[in-house]
Amino acid sequence: MTNDTRWFRRGTRHCYNTAQHRYRPVRTPGGNLHSQRLRKTTKGPKCSDCKISLPGIAHLRNAEYKRTTKRERTVSRCYGGSTCAGCVKQRIVRAFLLEEQKAVKKILASTKK
Repeated sequence: MTNDTRWFRRGTRHCYNTAQHRYRPVRTPGGNLHSQRLRKTTKGPKCSDCKISLPGIAHLRNAEYKRTTKRERTVSRCYGGSTCAGCVKQRIVRAFLLEEQKAVKKILASTKK
């Protein structure tokens, strides 16, 4: 009877059971069990205004972002990849209302004279 727990052996000197040292068994084509290291997941990019996680962008490490295409790192929209859609919409509406307010002030000043 074979012992299937032999595959589990941490390859580092300090082997506390932390999130950094997670492994799972993988069966090779020869029928042996080897350990495969599981990487930690990241929190992913956040919106610069409201700090929520940006939808549509994968949660990867910096080195892994280098290996992805630009299409996978961003969203095709203004401020895509740094600000969420709701905050962008809010900025656009705020800018429009400020311009309208300036125009109204200008009209009121010209009618007063």
